Amino acid sequence: MKQVEFQNRDRFIELGLTISALRKLRGMSQETLAQKAHMSRSHLSAIEAPNIVRPFSVEILFNIADALGVRAGDLLNNSVIPKEE
Repeated sequence: MKQVEFQNRDRFIELGLTISALRKLRGMSQETLAQKAHMSRSHLSAIEAPNIVRPFSVEILFNIADALGVRAGDLLNNSVIPKEE
């Protein structure tokens, strides 16, 4: 597996946390989201885990975004999670 550049490490972690938070807001289990995104639950679990940096393809990003009903860019810029006021 290719190593993630240090400067991208936090970006992958933030993206995984965003996916996890949105999945929970949608009331979806990891199993359900993984199925809808055409991936294994273990791969999704690794993407969402804050202590693991799991790079993944743009195709997987698009699949996850479609399954969550958002645009991939919104996942990347973290604009889909309501901000605390």
